[in-house]
Amino acid sequence: MPLAEHLRELRNRLLKAVVAIIVVTVVALIYYKQIAEFLTGPVMDSVGCKKGEPVASGGDPKPCAQITANGLLAPFTIMLKVSLMTGVVISSPVWLYQLWAFLAPGLHNHEKKYALGFVAAGVPLFLAGAWLAYAVLPTTAGALVGLTPEDWTNLFPADEFFDIVTRMVIVFGLAFELPLLLVLLNFGGVITGRRMLGWWRGMVVGITVFAAIATPTGDPLTMSLLAAPIVVLYFGATGICLFNDRRRRRGNPDAGLSDDEASDLDLTPAPVGDVEQVSPTPRPNDPDDPGPTRRNGYDDIT
Repeated sequence: MPLAEHLRELRNRLLKAVVAIIVVTVVALIYYKQIAEFLTGPVMDSVGCKKGEPVASGGDPKPCAQITANGLLAPFTIMLKVSLMTGVVISSPVWLYQLWAFLAPGLHNHEKKYALGFVAAGVPLFLAGAWLAYAVLPTTAGALVGLTPEDWTNLFPADEFFDIVTRMVIVFGLAFELPLLLVLLNFGGVITGRRMLGWWRGMVVGITVFAAIATPTGDPLTMSLLAAPIVVLYFGATGICLFNDRRRRRGNPDAGLSDDEASDLDLTPAPVGDVEQVSPTPRPNDPDDPGPTRRNGYDDIT
């Protein structure tokens, strides 16, 4: 396809992905309050100040928090933010498929199979990361609110709270795609399982640093809850790549060689077959040429 056709195809795929996100976002706008309660419910159950109940238990202060909307336009802005986040997460199967459909025409048949597997495995991994972010929010909030001094009151601005939720959901979801990307690179012959295994120290450190930067709260608990599953998935991906490399070597002994590495050649001499007699090569009619000179059954041209 020429460049213009590729750009037109990209535009169509992006349009379909955006339409899917918009449709889900519109539906989420209708159920915005229920979604907001679903997102804030576990956190408020963990650290929320109960109405009509004292904030102290047994004479000891019990830190708690309340969610507030600051400003006249804050509820409207928060409604759009929550609905858009819901649209991106729920429509992930659609835009992941559109990504695969854009790449599929340029792939071989076996590569299309791998790309389709990327969509099939990528959606559950993304949703698993999003669910993990949702699950650790109450624990993270409890650990952070527990640091509040006795005479202080915690107020969670709603827009800031949903920014944290959105960032954690997207970051956790995308982080869970890293092992899948490594497996695809291995199936495509870019990296080997042995090389990935040699990277494990650097990868553990890199994943930890990434988790520390990516988590908006910055507390060690949330960082560990993000880093630990990714490390486990990384070693799981390494095992899959090692198994795939072994399977590939059984079918092709030179599969593990790099592009600039020569393969082993079989230099064992082989017997030459019997001489085969051939007819003389025809020549154009030339009165000065008496014909080809025969040597052991061959003409001089042969």
